[in-house]
Amino acid sequence: MTVWRPSATVAAVIERDGRFLLVEELQDGRRVLNQPAGHLDPGETIIDACVREVLEETAHRFQPTALVGIYRWVYAPADVTFIRFCFSGKLLGTVEQALDQEILALHWLTPVELRARASMHRSPLVQQCVDDYAAGRNFPIEVLSKTHG
Repeated sequence: MTVWRPSATVAAVIERDGRFLLVEELQDGRRVLNQPAGHLDPGETIIDACVREVLEETAHRFQPTALVGIYRWVYAPADVTFIRFCFSGKLLGTVEQALDQEILALHWLTPVELRARASMHRSPLVQQCVDDYAAGRNFPIEVLSKTHG
């Protein structure tokens, strides 16, 4: 019997002056756009993982203030199920550091510009998270436990 182990990930919808922060990265040899996002590390809280991923991928300090949503997506080519915890919040400034090696560029895109680049989205969750944020989906962050496993 195969044991199903979904991959837990975090992402941040970061909006400033009507534009959203996206990272451009390589996935399977293709340039894609994604929110600053990544996997949880062992022993890390979901919120701490989001703060860390934003810093590593954008050199921005980020404070999650609300949960936009929890999403399930199956990446069919690899038969991997992702469970994504997506947050909104505020930027607290930048730090001088190199970005993760897979990050090619940072982009601040309007919703129209993001939608026009749909063929570059890493997954359907990129647009879904922005759409849900724009629709006002902001759940209290306290719904998530801060306890380490």
